[in-house]
Amino acid sequence: MSAFGNPGGSRAYAKPTPPQRGSFPLDHDGECKHIMKTYLACMTKAQSVNDSTCRGLAKAYLACRMDSNLMAKDDFKNLGFLEEEKLLVQSTKTSEPQC
Repeated sequence: MSAFGNPGGSRAYAKPTPPQRGSFPLDHDGECKHIMKTYLACMTKAQSVNDSTCRGLAKAYLACRMDSNLMAKDDFKNLGFLEEEKLLVQSTKTSEPQC
């Protein structure tokens, strides 16, 4: 008798699920490495808090990857940057002098 209740020692394997956005090549040539290092330094400085400065660097990193054909081009709103744009528009509206 098997210790895990499976007769014959057979194992049930779960089928792996692919990543949501598919696979993309690694940056072997380091085309976007400088932005990545700056982003990681920002995250360390901000103690891994989702700081607006770090989000700007993340957006720049994704833009670099798209421009270098290291990932498929996509709208930034599909990559989670919609809220930032809304906040930017709201802060611009509130900072404008009203007549």
